[in-house]
Amino acid sequence: MRMVFESPDGKRAREVLSEIMQRYEKRYPAVTTMLEEAADDILACFSLPEKHRKRMRTTNMLERFNQEIKRRTKVVRIFPNETAAVRLITALAAEQTDEWLSSRKYLDMSVRTKTKTEAKLEVKLVPV
Repeated sequence: MRMVFESPDGKRAREVLSEIMQRYEKRYPAVTTMLEEAADDILACFSLPEKHRKRMRTTNMLERFNQEIKRRTKVVRIFPNETAAVRLITALAAEQTDEWLSSRKYLDMSVRTKTKTEAKLEVKLVPV
């Protein structure tokens, strides 16, 4: 599957996915069927600009946030009630949001590509 996501574009990714499904069709028919049904969802990241693909198809940021929640709640060990736990996790979420808004840009939206509709409209609006 790594070869699918490392493909240079959606067309090549679809070809690689098809090759994988053909290769394992007899050995793992259930997996092949699942891949075939989910192909559009699997390849959805290829509709995004190349710089955004990896960040949008991985869960690294979410996994890191969950690790931080686990680390901070282990320190407390026993919460007096559920509200106290929710308060701590909410504070962690707010802290994470502030950090990302102030110091980092997770996705640079200036590299956004035009949709097909936007491109058609632009062509129609060109003065004659």
